[in-house]
Amino acid sequence: MPLLDVSDVLSDPDFVDNTLVCFRSVETVDDRGRSTLQTTATPFSGVVTSDRGDILERIAEGERITGSILICTTFRLTDGNADGTTADEVEWQGRRYTVAAVNDYSTYGAGFVEVVCDLKPLSG
Repeated sequence: MPLLDVSDVLSDPDFVDNTLVCFRSVETVDDRGRSTLQTTATPFSGVVTSDRGDILERIAEGERITGSILICTTFRLTDGNADGTTADEVEWQGRRYTVAAVNDYSTYGAGFVEVVCDLKPLSG
């Protein structure tokens, strides 16, 4: 087990952002085979940094802005799994991001996850 514990940094007021909101959707299927998504909003905190930043893509059909951020947090975000949970969406500074990749560092001290979130929706 690694001895590095970054939980102090992840809660340090100099780094932490307390305005994050996780939107988690769980799919349920009724007895007629119809699926519905139940979404819950949960505030959480984490350290947010730029991953690729905002990128303007010019294509024949027009322009669009893509981008991503990186979040380190003790809150267990997910990129989706087999039990009906879709990839989490995170709201940060008025923009929505989809969790695209999760790196699990649960054995480092108190544990944390590092997630890459892609900008949603594509705009431009």
